Amino acid sequence: MPIQKVVQTHFEISVLVNYIAAESRPESSYYFFAYKVRITNKSSEPAQLMSRHWIITDGFGQVEEVRGAGVVGQQPRVMPGQTFEYESACPLTTASGMMKGSYQFSNDSGDQFEIPITEFYLIAPTALH
Repeated sequence: MPIQKVVQTHFEISVLVNYIAAESRPESSYYFFAYKVRITNKSSEPAQLMSRHWIITDGFGQVEEVRGAGVVGQQPRVMPGQTFEYESACPLTTASGMMKGSYQFSNDSGDQFEIPITEFYLIAPTALH
């Protein structure tokens, strides 16, 4: 799958998605996707990722929203020029879907700002037939 990027407020977010066939059970409408996120701070100030908001839409248009502190149990402080990476996963009941959302950051001055994450697609190979 192609890497999708958005540059906003001097942060670059890249997402790489993989369908995990070994964890999926299509006969039971269970499709498992792993994704790797790279967050690069291209600004001149450090910022801490405080929370996330994901909007997950399956192939039937059913929407699930996920909000929470940080990512994968962390609230990383990303220094200027530094990249933070993490991996997570998303199961779907359909062979395709999409995700989009945002990260909420705080800088050293206490200013809060949001970095949008443009939609990216979760597509099992079987969905392409």
